[in-house]
Amino acid sequence: MKKMTFLAASVLALSSIAQAQSKGKILIAYFSWGGNTREVAKQIQQQAGGDLFEIATVKTYPADYDDCVAEAKQEQQADARPPLAAEVKDMAAYDAVFVGYPNWWGTMPMALFTFLEKYDLGGKSVIPFCTHGGGRLGRSVNDLQKLCPNATLLEGLAVSSNMSKRSKDDVAQWLQKIGMINGK
Repeated sequence: MKKMTFLAASVLALSSIAQAQSKGKILIAYFSWGGNTREVAKQIQQQAGGDLFEIATVKTYPADYDDCVAEAKQEQQADARPPLAAEVKDMAAYDAVFVGYPNWWGTMPMALFTFLEKYDLGGKSVIPFCTHGGGRLGRSVNDLQKLCPNATLLEGLAVSSNMSKRSKDDVAQWLQKIGMINGK
């Protein structure tokens, strides 16, 4: 019986190692206006590893919330693609790409559309996470499916903006559920 237990434990350990290795190189690309999405991105990096990349626009958004919301609405209505301040140097090197953003007007900020249209994410795992004030993921998952039709879209995570600093357990449970970290 002890031999079977040891064998089962060995198989389980090898399976866990294979799962961890299969996730490949991870990129955590995020856009954050008020810092909430950045906080969740850092929690993901602390728990799953990977490289952080902040999606930033050339022109910064207004610091005032109401002004920012108005500009975001105008961009969405115009189907704008704001220019980005930096690029990912070697997107081809990544196997899994976390995509983080605040929910603006029911979807991602238009800067995310610029970002996602710039790169071919076909064959990669794309994993959305957002911060929100009540709208959860909104229609962003549908938009991601359209923008990344040849990627494998994994289940996303929506974190209430006022909970972003206290969401470590939620992030850990989600990462475990989607196979990006092993259970404890």
